[in-house]
Amino acid sequence: REALGLTYQLLPVNIMQGDQHTAAYVRQVPTRKIPALRHRNTGVEQIVFDGAILLYLAERQGKFLPQDAVLKWQCLQWLFWQVGALGPMAEQAHHLRVYANVKDVYAIDRYERECHKLYAVLEGHPQANLAWLDRNSIADIAVLPWVYRHARHGIDLAEYPSVLNWHTELMARPAVKTGLSVGQALIS
Repeated sequence: REALGLTYQLLPVNIMQGDQHTAAYVRQVPTRKIPALRHRNTGVEQIVFDGAILLYLAERQGKFLPQDAVLKWQCLQWLFWQVGALGPMAEQAHHLRVYANVKDVYAIDRYERECHKLYAVLEGHPQANLAWLDRNSIADIAVLPWVYRHARHGIDLAEYPSVLNWHTELMARPAVKTGLSVGQALIS
């Protein structure tokens, strides 16, 4: 929203209290996950969730998705990489390290190792650099929130200097700062 300059109403979903499992939420978002987007367009309500939100907004607004076919597909493959690889592995590492009532050393180690592999992909894969040429794509927007929480994955960004530079550059953007501050007000 901040990068597009759109107005919106934030509807908090407290996952620590299980709001995502209420019947009302599940009717709209069967995955029981956040985020989700409710958009009204000419009187028709559309619910979009998970990684599809960024693609939906990019196509509707004509921003953050390259028009060139080669660059577009490079961007989309990094978006889907985040959805299918980085997000799930980082989520497990984050949960096990920060929120799990029982600390399972094997599981924590396993997911931290997986996160290191994924950060190494970001660091070393030539297409990662191509996807980040303008540092202004839906792939960047999808990956950044996970890298933002790198310490919760057991990751020291100093081990990944290209990722650190990318992260530092994006974190300095006013829209990123504003977007992160919106969520901070909800954290108790």
